[in-house]
Amino acid sequence: MLTRIKILSLIMCMALNINDVMAADLTEIIERGEIIVGTTGDYRPFSYYDPVTGEYGGYDIEAAKILAKSMGVGLKFVRTSWPTLMQDLEDQKFDIAMTGITRTLERQKVAAFSDPYIKFGKVILVRKQDLHKYTDLKSIDIKGVKIGVNPGGTNYQFVSENIKNATVIVIEKNAEIPAMVSAGTIDAMITDSIEAIIYAKADSVLVVSMLDKPLTTSQLGYLMHQDSNKLLSFVNMWMAEAELCGEFDKLHVKWM
Repeated sequence: MLTRIKILSLIMCMALNINDVMAADLTEIIERGEIIVGTTGDYRPFSYYDPVTGEYGGYDIEAAKILAKSMGVGLKFVRTSWPTLMQDLEDQKFDIAMTGITRTLERQKVAAFSDPYIKFGKVILVRKQDLHKYTDLKSIDIKGVKIGVNPGGTNYQFVSENIKNATVIVIEKNAEIPAMVSAGTIDAMITDSIEAIIYAKADSVLVVSMLDKPLTTSQLGYLMHQDSNKLLSFVNMWMAEAELCGEFDKLHVKWM
């Protein structure tokens, strides 16, 4: 039989284990002196990793720097990916994810989103010469059409649910897909309107279809642990202040 001392020891150990797996909240982050931000590095204009410089850049990268400064702490970026985003969050690899993440009810079930900061929709990225052919979802969902998509994110979810006849080609790195459309390796990419506009501006061969009537309407938000209530409250207040001070307007002008 367990003695009273052993029982108390087990209870204390259990309590320590529970604390070990809890997400770092605002107080812990401030005491640590550093906020850890998860980002994919493959989603322009929000997060892009430059292999030459070894640095991250983009709208949300700069937003993370402003957030860290507002908290009075240092900043560390941790690489995540769209297929592993939610698991990496659950595994405590970062305190907050800032990388152009779509707010969804499915993600909200296991995590917590900040207030939205950008509204957008799914559109189709194609070659200019094919614009007359691919004007809606029905026109690209036909046999012989090849659609590129990266795994794990909302693009993949949308394609999986709506494309029934076209050939879906899963490409691990999201940033590689536009060049494949431009080269004619694939015919189209279904992605967020903001990303599509950026790629079309960078490559004269590409154009955005359905920009005036997007396939979906969504919002972006910053992703945190479900039990990080103080951090969530701080981030929402910081976003409101940044909006009032024109910080987000500056980021919008610079990156979009």
